[in-house]
Amino acid sequence: MRKIIKAAWILGHVDGRHRLFKDSTLVIEDDRVVEVVATFDGHADETIDAGNSLVAPGFIDTHVHSGHRASHRLITDTGRPFYFGQPFLEISVPKRGKTVVGDPRYQAHGSQMANAALALNAEFTVAELLRNGVTTFVEFGSQLAMQEAMAVQCERLGARGYLGPGYDCGRWVGGDYGRLERDFDPAVGEAGLAKALSFAEEYDGKAGGLINAILVPREVETSTVELLTKTRDAAQERRLPIATHAAYSVLEFHDIVREHQMTPIELLDSIGLLGPMLNIGHGNFISDNPNLNYAMKRDLQLMGEAGVSISHCPINIVRRGRTLNDFGQYTKAGVNVTIGSDTYPRDMLMNMRQASYLGKIMSGSYFEATAGEVFESATVGGARSLGRDDLGRLAPGAKADLISIGLDGRGTLRMGPVYDPVRTVVECGVGDDVSMVMVDGKVVVKDGQVLGADLEKLRAAAQEAGEQVWETLHDWDPLGRHEDDACPLSYEPVCGCK
Repeated sequence: MRKIIKAAWILGHVDGRHRLFKDSTLVIEDDRVVEVVATFDGHADETIDAGNSLVAPGFIDTHVHSGHRASHRLITDTGRPFYFGQPFLEISVPKRGKTVVGDPRYQAHGSQMANAALALNAEFTVAELLRNGVTTFVEFGSQLAMQEAMAVQCERLGARGYLGPGYDCGRWVGGDYGRLERDFDPAVGEAGLAKALSFAEEYDGKAGGLINAILVPREVETSTVELLTKTRDAAQERRLPIATHAAYSVLEFHDIVREHQMTPIELLDSIGLLGPMLNIGHGNFISDNPNLNYAMKRDLQLMGEAGVSISHCPINIVRRGRTLNDFGQYTKAGVNVTIGSDTYPRDMLMNMRQASYLGKIMSGSYFEATAGEVFESATVGGARSLGRDDLGRLAPGAKADLISIGLDGRGTLRMGPVYDPVRTVVECGVGDDVSMVMVDGKVVVKDGQVLGADLEKLRAAAQEAGEQVWETLHDWDPLGRHEDDACPLSYEPVCGCK
């Protein structure tokens, strides 16, 4: 079936680079891009007039933690300084013997409550990603039941997901006085890898290629060298990408140096894990970062020479008072910088804007981290990290995964006059400006509506689940705090509030 899309602007791909086409037509045959042309006189089974829009390749979100992330709402503008701004230590590490109520990662699997929570979190995640123009995403290590629920929603709603149950040798728990303690058992990691490989065997390529497998040893510091080595071997044998958190935390950096006499990046290099198919979550606390005061600065060189990818999540980390140091240095060194949303919001346009502006601040140059560079990170860069040359671009033969971004600001004056549509959407756009999303040549978001999802119902369910998380904080928080102790409201509440 042949479709054509007409638009004021189309971001095509010519000679290995994005190119802007004005007042042009995109031709699609079934699930593949045919060409971008000024005019098309042939037969078309369907014509889509995108009007005053930028038609572009769909975004590739390379770092997604699924769920409504209600617990993360408790750590904005607050937290415990001795965690050095590491979010998950604040709200994903319950008191020993307790669980985070309302979080499906901690519910007894198979129970009615757990199944409902899993379904809600999975649908909420996939619907939010699609609504913001994300056509391909990488889930960064939730447990098996969550991955299975995500696979259901990818097939149902039409998103392209890279899924795989995360595994490690020991999770953090909160001990007395809130001290961090780790339950470490290498056998748990081995069993987790086996489970991940079984998942890959069953799910890779399902739903016509929408569901893809990835291996995710969650963090370097919670894995043994043996587990990481076996992950490397399994990935090479099965040609699977790998994602892991590394060089992402001050505590993690010093823990690895103390234990291995190497930085996290040097450790990965010594194992032979650095390479084009490795997605390093964050990768901002490397030896070259002046805030670490580490004398031997060669991590960036090692990463660049190996051609690794990092999933840069600018909004999530800037909330914690940190950023990449800096975007331009990484790309010049040869590191493939991709964009991830991490927790919330899953708005790639907002994340690109933060990446661009913070890149300029950190480099001290407004010539760095341009709109074009961050847009490439969110499209071609993401595809490169997955070993895919048929995603992230509107080139002949590429998958028809694309979006239409309205340039009228949804009836507002926010966009202003449009000279360069890429700069306009990076500087002024938000995810709600995405009006149409197509995956595999099928429209999955039309007129801003995610087909098959009731967003109002999802919002209400997420609010109810979030209130359960907040109201039970005192039971599972290592310090026994109530929600208004851990995170006071921005202004003092009056009547109608607790």
